[in-house]
Amino acid sequence: MIHIYDLTLTELEDWFKNAGEPTYRAIQVYQWLYQKRAQSFQDMSNLPRSLRDKLAESMEIVRASEVTRQVSKVDGTVKFLLQWPDKVTVETVLMRHDYGNSVCVSSQVGCKMGCTFCASTLGGMIRQMTAGEMIEQLLYSQQLLDEQDGRVSSIVLMGSGEPMDNYDAVMKFIDIVSDVHGLNIGQRHITISTVGLVPGIKRLADDGRPITLAVSLHAPNDELRSAMMPVNKAYPIAKLMEACHYYYNKTGKRISFEYALVGGKNDSLAEARELAGLLKGLPSHVNLIPVNYVPERNLVRTTKNQIYDFWNELKRLGVNATIRREMGHDISAACGQLRAEHAKQS
Repeated sequence: MIHIYDLTLTELEDWFKNAGEPTYRAIQVYQWLYQKRAQSFQDMSNLPRSLRDKLAESMEIVRASEVTRQVSKVDGTVKFLLQWPDKVTVETVLMRHDYGNSVCVSSQVGCKMGCTFCASTLGGMIRQMTAGEMIEQLLYSQQLLDEQDGRVSSIVLMGSGEPMDNYDAVMKFIDIVSDVHGLNIGQRHITISTVGLVPGIKRLADDGRPITLAVSLHAPNDELRSAMMPVNKAYPIAKLMEACHYYYNKTGKRISFEYALVGGKNDSLAEARELAGLLKGLPSHVNLIPVNYVPERNLVRTTKNQIYDFWNELKRLGVNATIRREMGHDISAACGQLRAEHAKQS
């Protein structure tokens, strides 16, 4: 059976053409799926019954099931743990901002990157998510917003997994969600976060998509970054920064650098100055992130005063930087944490 959420509009039009049906039916189906949120082909009332039956024989409309959810009493952030028929689970987060609703989507079940501050990698890499399974995550959040006359306005691929390690499926997901006949979420409102897979960054630059690139940097030198992020041994900072400059020169879009502040590890003023030197000449933005507490990781959060000292030093040196607003800090906020807690209980 074909998972219909895995199909781009062009692929769905090809299916109709091969089935001897007019291709405009594909747009109708897309509108039913993404604008009216139909969960059955029989709901598609402007399609002939014979066509609805034909679709049901060849395709399925799959929706992930909810295992559990957590809702922040502070800011309304909702974290879902969703499950698929093969029993794998991933997290999806709905965040409410003044400027709209953002959904954080997972691109893999687990992660193999091994970053020492992240809960996503604790159970290793299980499997890739398909484009359709990423769509399911997004629609699950949209379904909740439908009850409140809201809509998803932006997407961040910052959940469990490394998007660049599942590049083709992630780009297909972006094509589907940005289609004007579907959810119509502009690619300028989509952000991809990577630990620094250099081939993926260069490929994204060559693709010329208007999405935002966020690079998880977290340290200003190779010794420290390799200790925190094993990927740095394969793609050290010099290669990473060369790829970032390539990306900017090719796209003209500034890069967002994620920097998780860990007490006593990477949060000194000397490291702030080293970071400023590293980014000199590259239009960019630094997002400072107070590290989330993960029980399995013996990490200490940088003090509030030290966070502001680090931030002010970057600003003094001409670096565009902000301190990330914490969302859902009263629930299992760290990526992979809710999934890890559920695995323990199970």
